[in-house]
Amino acid sequence: MGRLALVWLAAATLAWTQAALSIAQLESFVRSSIQLKHPDREVANYLRTVKLRERLEDRIIVELKAAGAGPRTVEALEALREASKNLPPPPPPNLTAAAEIPPPSPAEWKKIIEAVREYAMNYTRQLPDFICTQVTRRYVDPSGLEFWQTQDTLTARLSYFEQKEEYKLVAINGRYTDLPYERVGGATSMGEFGSMLREIFDRNTQAAFRWERWATLRGRRMHVFRYRVDQPHSQWWLVYQDRDRYNPAYEGLIYVDRDTGVVARITLEAQDIPPGFPITAASTVLDYDLAEVGDRKYMLPLRAEVRMRQGRMLNRNEVEFRMYRKFAAEAVITFETPEPLPPESITEQPPKP
Repeated sequence: MGRLALVWLAAATLAWTQAALSIAQLESFVRSSIQLKHPDREVANYLRTVKLRERLEDRIIVELKAAGAGPRTVEALEALREASKNLPPPPPPNLTAAAEIPPPSPAEWKKIIEAVREYAMNYTRQLPDFICTQVTRRYVDPSGLEFWQTQDTLTARLSYFEQKEEYKLVAINGRYTDLPYERVGGATSMGEFGSMLREIFDRNTQAAFRWERWATLRGRRMHVFRYRVDQPHSQWWLVYQDRDRYNPAYEGLIYVDRDTGVVARITLEAQDIPPGFPITAASTVLDYDLAEVGDRKYMLPLRAEVRMRQGRMLNRNEVEFRMYRKFAAEAVITFETPEPLPPESITEQPPKP
């Protein structure tokens, strides 16, 4: 599995600012805070700085209270309900389309998994030699409440030659650097191209799969499968400061294009990390999309999001793979960093009939 290395840096004092949230964003924040056991007082204090752009209804407050929201959080939500009563309601969820699409039978989805297994085990062999620009936007949050501060932006030249990856750091925050990639510090990740995909489907990993649901991603209908790898068979290593290492159990989702059978997204999240290990949570989302290399198109990484937690400290890396082209040893990466990908290119949509 792609190697995760983590060196936690000191972070500046977090400035809390007012934010205009949708109801979906508000609900996601509160549920995440409940799951991560954030202090009720801190969650409530933040909610008092929030402005909504949609009406908060009683139903949402009741559901969040049932999920475990504390009394101060509920009080802050009730204040938001009163402040937002003249705003438009949130858009209703699109559940009709999902009901109109029958799921595959167990025999059908097991055949799909076996076809994807063959694709995954041969994925790197069919890739061309290429280079691309890898842009890593790094964020930190010392509060542990997902109030993110920008740490830096790394621009690197990623070469893929004879099925091996090589990283050359070119710029930090748009300024040229000759610092080796492995000495940049902070949270970094490598190995997104084929190792995650291959190791999940390797029979030695003994991943357990089941069909989960339909989804739409980048305009295409997707099978979504859930999988789990137990700890004895895990090949995913968490590494803290080159000192502590652990390979946890993990689980996640696989998005498979219904028409082409290729993998468009992988997610994984560490499970059952032992008490006392410095990294207490880690997860990755990796998206693939068609990219042109020479005169052909290949399914190549588009974006990865890596999250890690140590105590209250959170790190998030958003990694984009841009400007693919044929490999050339003398190829040059400019210091110019592309703008972030548009949200629609990475956001799951309701399934289409």
